[in-house]
Amino acid sequence: MSDSNKSIADIKQTYRDSALRAIEIEKDAIAALSDRIDDHFVRACEVIMACKGRVVVTGMGKSGHIGNKIAATLASTGTPSFFVHPGEASHGDLGMITGQDVVIALSNSGNTSEVVTILPLIRRMGAPLISMTGNSDSTLAKEAVANLDVSVALEACPLGLAPTSSTTATLVMGDALAVALLEARGFSAEDFAFSHPGGSLGRRLLLRVSDIMHTGDRIPRVTGDTPLSGALLEISRTGLGMTTVVDAEGNMTGVFTDGDLRRTLDKSIDVHTTPIHQVMTQNGKTIQADHLAAEALNIMEEMKINALPVTDEDGRLVGAINMHDLLRAGVI
Repeated sequence: MSDSNKSIADIKQTYRDSALRAIEIEKDAIAALSDRIDDHFVRACEVIMACKGRVVVTGMGKSGHIGNKIAATLASTGTPSFFVHPGEASHGDLGMITGQDVVIALSNSGNTSEVVTILPLIRRMGAPLISMTGNSDSTLAKEAVANLDVSVALEACPLGLAPTSSTTATLVMGDALAVALLEARGFSAEDFAFSHPGGSLGRRLLLRVSDIMHTGDRIPRVTGDTPLSGALLEISRTGLGMTTVVDAEGNMTGVFTDGDLRRTLDKSIDVHTTPIHQVMTQNGKTIQADHLAAEALNIMEEMKINALPVTDEDGRLVGAINMHDLLRAGVI
């Protein structure tokens, strides 16, 4: 059937079929990488962990675009890294590389001329070379101290020409390398925050609980002998959906939330005479003021609660925070 004789429905289905075929081919390419996390991958991690300089990523064409992203991911997850264009490296930018660095070179064929040209100079500097290639018998792979195999059975491009599956496999292998190094370094959310200070991500990662918590008279608190009715008035007064219960020294002994209230009303309890310590949740979840606000959000989501008391290292109540505070601060 010629294109002119195809119905609109046929054309739409053709679009869908092509897209689904491409996705399946690329899924298979990614799945094949699991068997390639071998001694070469471990060696690559060891070489980078021992690096006293920076990781320099290079690649030509589409491999260069992927290399740029891999360098950015490494840099943002605790491995100082930058990208050097191999063509520009032959015209002066090779001076960016030192013997203290590690070079990661990307080439599907492993024989890209612009990359191969600079290999002798990298070797002369003494910078270890890691390759990501689709050809383990290539010049690039043989020059490397570790070759990460990113070969694919098929490109998603039906002509087998446009880099599609091969670039996806290389990108995923780069992510796998970055994550392995991140975990090996013990890279934390706080470390990540310092690399991402701008925009909503920066607010989410740099904002501390102390920056947005309620303090002083705005903290909901009652003593253990306060009747339940008094605790409800305190919840209404502060509007945080809960009240803390403290002892005479200001140490938190429990918490009473809207959820606790619903459970309490299912029982035959006199709200005017029942002391709060009988119905509170003892030793409820808390957070310290110097923790990231994002950690407070994670606790609330995990525990399915809407507010958190804030305590100091000695367990004394110093503040309170709820989901609305996080929302107003742009953490959510």
